[in-house]
Amino acid sequence: MKQDTNQTASWLSFVLAARHDPAVRILNVDLLAVLIAIFLPWSTTGVLIFAVLWAIALMWTFDPGAFLRSLRNPVSTTPLILLVLAFAGALWSEAPWDARYQAVGQALKLTFLPLLLYHFSRTTRGSWVLIAFVASSTLLMLASWIVGFAPALTLKWYMEPGVVVKNHIDQSHVFALGVLGLAWPITVLLQRRKYLETGLLIIVALGFIANLAFVNLSRTVLVTLPVIVAMIVLHRMSWRAVLVALGVLALLGGLSWTISPALRAKTASLLPPYRLYEPENTPTSIEIRSEYWRKSLAFIREAPLIGHGTGSIEKLFERAAVNQTGVAAEVTGNPHNQTLYAGIQWGLVGMLALYAMWLSHLLLFRGGGWASWAGFLIVVQNIVSSLFNSHLADFQEGWIYVLGVGVTGGMVLRAKSRSAPSPSRP
Repeated sequence: MKQDTNQTASWLSFVLAARHDPAVRILNVDLLAVLIAIFLPWSTTGVLIFAVLWAIALMWTFDPGAFLRSLRNPVSTTPLILLVLAFAGALWSEAPWDARYQAVGQALKLTFLPLLLYHFSRTTRGSWVLIAFVASSTLLMLASWIVGFAPALTLKWYMEPGVVVKNHIDQSHVFALGVLGLAWPITVLLQRRKYLETGLLIIVALGFIANLAFVNLSRTVLVTLPVIVAMIVLHRMSWRAVLVALGVLALLGGLSWTISPALRAKTASLLPPYRLYEPENTPTSIEIRSEYWRKSLAFIREAPLIGHGTGSIEKLFERAAVNQTGVAAEVTGNPHNQTLYAGIQWGLVGMLALYAMWLSHLLLFRGGGWASWAGFLIVVQNIVSSLFNSHLADFQEGWIYVLGVGVTGGMVLRAKSRSAPSPSRP
């Protein structure tokens, strides 16, 4: 009992020390970011709570001058341009105010991106956040295996087989990011002949791969994974390496396809005759997406420069569904494409702002190291998967982008500032 009391007192004194010790305040901000990473694969509420706490803790360490200087970098300013468009677009939107508030709320996460870039350019603990996310994703993968073999243990009765807390798209997104993100540390550890650590990470990576192949896999990941692998390998190596990587991926995919009913069903659903795998008279996801995209392009042509305003997507689809039947009568607030999502609401200005942000973040991660590898992977995954979903606007995928780019980008900026030559004195 006395030992427990002493431990409690030591933790309390540690927390109270933040009032007087700037280093402890920085550590508290870092630890809250670690908690966001831990909750991100699992919980929406947990992420929001710790994000708010993180922002409050950051204010106690804030240097306004340094932050304003950081905003000169396009990696920080471009997300804010999108955020400003979301607020400004609410002024000319004809959508109900609750729809405008909801769309602005989806963009608010971008506020954290420049703050994260600023903070993690001054601390050395960015790798803690990456490790926490991988560890949390690994626990989710193990839980998915358990639920896959024992569906009665699922937390929610309506979940698909092997899906633990959210949906198969979010879960597959996390697992694909996990296996590709581990490629860099596995390579480095192998070069350093740390075979035990290498073996453990390989087991985790194989667990992610096997789960995607045999438990549950989203069609988005099935289509985008080869493209993501090709872009990342080409960024680091050569066309020959791309062909080798895609060949290995095809070999593993073919082997998995022969022994995995789940993978065969997902693959077959991408090929004609898709209708054979769907209930009669029920629109398929491919048909629905095609209709969304066709109507979205028509909406953009109606207001090509600044769009229809924030939150206008659902109202436009409702208008277009009048007197329609079948797939043409489908109504949505999400066109399942991030470019169309921006174009409908903010026109050409919004699409240019979106691509300017993606490009600035891609250019940030041109160097070597795990931070550049992970950051480049996060941006590429978001770009490619956003061809089929509005993943920057979606909660989990959007927060993965914000937290991932913020942390890894801050690490890269810190490394660049430390390696830059000091200005010579006269």
